[in-house]
Amino acid sequence: MEHVDRHDPNTRAWVAEAIRRVEADAHRSCDTHLHVFPLPAQWGVNLYLKDESVHPTGSLKHRLARSLFLYGLANGWIGPSTTVVEASSGSTAVSEAYFARLVGLPFIAVMPSSTSPEKIALIEFYGGKCHLVRDPGTIYEESHRLAAETGGHFMDQFTYAERATDWRGNNNIAESIFQQMEMEPHPEPSWIVVGAGTGGTSSTIGRYIRYRRHLTRLAVVDPEGSAFYPSWRTGDAATTAPGSRIEGIGRPRVEPSFMPTVIDRMIQVPDARSIAAMRWVREVTGRDVGGSTGTNVAAAVQILREMREAGERGSVVTLICDGGERYRCTYGDDAWLAERGLDIAPHLEELRSFLTES
Repeated sequence: MEHVDRHDPNTRAWVAEAIRRVEADAHRSCDTHLHVFPLPAQWGVNLYLKDESVHPTGSLKHRLARSLFLYGLANGWIGPSTTVVEASSGSTAVSEAYFARLVGLPFIAVMPSSTSPEKIALIEFYGGKCHLVRDPGTIYEESHRLAAETGGHFMDQFTYAERATDWRGNNNIAESIFQQMEMEPHPEPSWIVVGAGTGGTSSTIGRYIRYRRHLTRLAVVDPEGSAFYPSWRTGDAATTAPGSRIEGIGRPRVEPSFMPTVIDRMIQVPDARSIAAMRWVREVTGRDVGGSTGTNVAAAVQILREMREAGERGSVVTLICDGGERYRCTYGDDAWLAERGLDIAPHLEELRSFLTES
């Protein structure tokens, strides 16, 4: 990391202006919408999708990137000439590239070579550079190396996500959900369903639920190939896995920001079902969503079924993490699915029948 002279009046003035710019972005973008997913009224259960794709950079990671920049600036880690480096499968890097440009700093994203071309193009659009690695397991090592070579700062979302966000409030995603639910038929959600990439979102929501003494339960959904789900079941934080094909969630290792103690339940979803649910959401709502949203909705449908079978009324809230336009060449391409042996047809048929169940 470069030496940032925290006592230099010019540096302090630059940091103050950078924080103002980042905070101003939050004021301009305000909050995200909470959409009602159409379910039969007689069921007595409601599903809501919080649309994080409407952030300026198009994904849930906009919140995280903003928090990470504020954290780095306030800690004195980022100065007027700092090169910002991040390890990311795409969306966090897109958002961090945006904030780096906002404050006038260079940005390098270290990403697996399998990252979608659409995300690479977005990072470059915001002025960032992409450093692609063939082995996803080397992205941390490469990030540290690049930060050292450039005299820069490795943002390290996987370590700092859970501590960079103020989980007590301050317009975090949890506070926003509960405020937006106040006028709904079941204002306190029975369940909030989210995926885990860094673990930052689930940590923030889980802590907030306990801090505000809500009865809401937190379900974290994990795609196949991720280490989070098997680690949560066994309690072994050293668990490793091959990694996930669903970009933005799932990890080959258990990240430092993942907090299993605030989670009430985990659900593992096959990739074919995630992609089927992604397409089903578009059919039902007209909203074009990404693969991680499909993972969220697949788990939410499972919980809704269980609630109905138990005669329970209430609400379930999950997230639209980003838009489907980022995955035209992957999850949206039938040839891409066939090459990887992903048959979504049975899952899509079952999801379509869900809305007709008596």
